[in-house]
Amino acid sequence: MSDGPITSIGEKHLVRPGATFREITDSISVVTETSAPRGWWIAFLTAATFLGILGAAVGWLFWKGVGVWGNNSPVGWAWDITNFVWWVGIGHAGTLISAVLFLFRQKWRTSINRFAEAMTIFAVICALLFPGIHVGRVWHAYYMFPLPNSMSLWPNFKSPLLWDIFAVGTYFTVSLLFWYVGLIPDLATLRDRCTTAAQGVRRYVYGLFALGWRGSNRHWSNYERAYMILAALSTPLVLSVHSVVSFDFATSVEPGWHTTIFPPYFVAGAVFSGFAMVMSLILVARVVYKLNDLVTMTHIELMNKIMLATGSLVGYAYAMEFFIAWYSGNPYERYVFVNRALGPYSWAYWTMISCNVISPQFFWFKRFRTNIPFSFVLSIFINIGMWFERFVIIVTSLHRDFVPASWGYFHPTAVDIATFMGSLGLFFTLFLLFIRWVPMIAIAELKGVLPQADPHHGEHHGKHDKHDKRDAPTEGGEPAPAATEGA
Repeated sequence: MSDGPITSIGEKHLVRPGATFREITDSISVVTETSAPRGWWIAFLTAATFLGILGAAVGWLFWKGVGVWGNNSPVGWAWDITNFVWWVGIGHAGTLISAVLFLFRQKWRTSINRFAEAMTIFAVICALLFPGIHVGRVWHAYYMFPLPNSMSLWPNFKSPLLWDIFAVGTYFTVSLLFWYVGLIPDLATLRDRCTTAAQGVRRYVYGLFALGWRGSNRHWSNYERAYMILAALSTPLVLSVHSVVSFDFATSVEPGWHTTIFPPYFVAGAVFSGFAMVMSLILVARVVYKLNDLVTMTHIELMNKIMLATGSLVGYAYAMEFFIAWYSGNPYERYVFVNRALGPYSWAYWTMISCNVISPQFFWFKRFRTNIPFSFVLSIFINIGMWFERFVIIVTSLHRDFVPASWGYFHPTAVDIATFMGSLGLFFTLFLLFIRWVPMIAIAELKGVLPQADPHHGEHHGKHDKHDKRDAPTEGGEPAPAATEGA
């Protein structure tokens, strides 16, 4: 086999053997062209209900102020920042799969990159919600932005809270452009499949966003150049964005936060939670929309291997935190970590350890890596554990400070819970609309891993004078199905 398109890694297939261009186009496009199944409507109405709860919770917050949350003294930061960091972390897998794996020419990304890119956009939207509302008085939210002022009171450019605005804003912008550029050929495919008068509106909308794509050599050349540039721009963001988010804590003098391990530790955790969310979403879509031929066991096993690697890195970081606290000789630092494991929030700490360190170790065994129900359950556990990681870092470091007389305990209120559950509703509402109207798998990229995409396909079998009949175009421009297995 040449160095060109492939359908397998060793004996593990990326696409069902024998699949044709037409079959791939039809199986992906049909999801957007037919009526939504009942399960989609049930999921959408449930997500929309929680989105309404988010609106009510945020409205009540604006009316009454942050006193409706459980925040207190000394726990001034709690679920608001926990949710912000968790959502930013979930968005990391999209950039890693789309940009980093693309630059390393990892063919297996083609079936999952569109899922991951969309998840990135929607997760960052959910994350950006929390800095805007945690100020309480929303009409003062402009204090977060680098606006000029005459009294030189704000913004504080030395504050990592301001760096967050630049980092997350840049990440969102580049990720959105990367996602949209990758969509253009597929939107043109959906446009060209709208052939009846009743589909005139769909054809116009898809045509508008396809930007006049005609699949010419010039179009493909410009597309590949733009995609490569955006991938190169996105790759540093994988490391920089969550590193900057970790500076919110690492640049403080608070015991439990003031440590240099946070940037790499946060990045590993972000990739860990992001891949877990991709796994949760893609396994459900694989069953509902019968995508077994396109999202194969190879993809699931490789994602589980990445979760095993990043989960092990996170476990190493947990151990190093305790070592650093002991080696520092700082009694306050030592107390914070002993208090995490044995104090009043020990239930949260051991939930984090169980979900993030112990559960991924099952993926050392192939039978667990290739077990779909088990992979789905573990992906849910991992995201629960990663939420508790952020909760443990933030709340347990604050609730017992230097003065025992000011110690307190944080209890979430109904508004805290409703805001978090509502952010999940926002995420799933956007995601369900995405899979309903946009190809959830990159059609053009997935075709690139088929043998037929290799211009020398067939020569490897000594057929220098014959064309592959599966590549012969039909009247509509799609390749014809194979006449025989050897065609």
